[in-house]
Amino acid sequence: MNGQILYQEIAKSIALQIKKGVWKVGEKLPSLRTISNENGVSLNTAIQAYYELEKDGYVISRPKSGYFVNYKPIRLSAPETTQPSVKLGGKEVVDLIAEVYSSLEIGDKSITRFSLGMPEDILLPIAKLNKELIRAMRSLPGNGTRYDEIQGNVRLRKCVARFTYSWNGNLTENDIVTTAGVTNAIALALSVITKKGDTIAVESPVYFGILQLANSLGLRILELPTNPVTGIDPDALKKVLPQINACLLISNFNNPMGSCMPDEHKKAVVDMLVEYDIPLIEDDLYGDLFFGASRPKPCKAFDNKGLVLWCGAVSKTLAPGYRVGWIAPGKFKDDIIRQKNIHLISTPALNQETIANFMENDRYENHLRKLRHELYVNSFHFAQSVMNYFPENTKIITPQGGFMLWVELDKRIDTTELYYRAMQQKISIAPGRMFTLQDQYKNCMRLSYGQRWIPSIEERLKLLGNIICKSL
Repeated sequence: MNGQILYQEIAKSIALQIKKGVWKVGEKLPSLRTISNENGVSLNTAIQAYYELEKDGYVISRPKSGYFVNYKPIRLSAPETTQPSVKLGGKEVVDLIAEVYSSLEIGDKSITRFSLGMPEDILLPIAKLNKELIRAMRSLPGNGTRYDEIQGNVRLRKCVARFTYSWNGNLTENDIVTTAGVTNAIALALSVITKKGDTIAVESPVYFGILQLANSLGLRILELPTNPVTGIDPDALKKVLPQINACLLISNFNNPMGSCMPDEHKKAVVDMLVEYDIPLIEDDLYGDLFFGASRPKPCKAFDNKGLVLWCGAVSKTLAPGYRVGWIAPGKFKDDIIRQKNIHLISTPALNQETIANFMENDRYENHLRKLRHELYVNSFHFAQSVMNYFPENTKIITPQGGFMLWVELDKRIDTTELYYRAMQQKISIAPGRMFTLQDQYKNCMRLSYGQRWIPSIEERLKLLGNIICKSL
């Protein structure tokens, strides 16, 4: 038997075991040396077998860690590129958003919060953060009671700048302004680059908080066609450039769809915006939660003119309630600092110092590695459960990062009505209608897999699937 047939046979055998559930999603597979020894083949043949499995989507390689099961559900088809209306504006579903998020504030721990847009507490290093909070209190002037400098904690800005080198950002602490979370960063950016009546282009669907913020500032909103894998359609953006004053994108692992723009799309978008001198506000809140080999670049990596206002935070990775964020505003830096001074005077010194302490000495990166692995495994558990328990014509995309799963159901299903039915069983979802100003996505919903996977989570997904099936 020649080497080519050997590696194919080994790959076929492992793939069959994965399909039968011998190896579970996220589990580490035997090492290359083990495969070589057990099958009596060369190390090169073992490598070829794993390459074959990786090519077919059964496994994923992790540098210095080995190969892990990456079996994708095959029965479910993917949602298509969205086709929002070209008309401006629309109606915000304020009552529905308030209803869904009031359920998150109730102290009823029996509610399964698939609508919760942040990681569960158990996935966060709370005890370590508490220690750093005490250390910050002891080290800061006035034990943290004094105003911080207007641009923000310099140690935190240095840490953020250091992390940008992973995507060739080459930013320094002087390029960054700290904010009270990413929403505050976006609000400051909008207040600087737009005025009432201006038009901004966004993805569709788009995070409802962005819609609420833009509406509150009197801005007109143009929703763009968005692919669930590759994000906005650059050609669609090109057609509306003469109509818009600014663009606002979640380029990496978009909330709620989970899309991630390829580098060539990001570069194309930045280039065309530069041609028209249109600023881009980039919400890169989820960029560190990647499941691949490396962090995806933000649009900021392709910005040579200072037109991209890059926004980030630790709200989805480390400490949601600390409200620690930042913005690299490019040529708008002085205006951003002035606006921050007007609206905030200063960001909380204690919280920033605590996060700076934690980010040093690679602790943040170590935490991110663990969190990414947990979320990666969760994403496949959720996808497998949707395949097993939801109707056959359900459509999803297995996420590339983040912790949001966009689910498209049969058109006969209204997920707003489904929300109320599910809440009777203490299950909270985020209906698709929350993520648009237009009359669309009624049969869609966002599910968060940001909680630790335990048997009861699967049971709740099974119950949700039963509710959906009975609605048809």
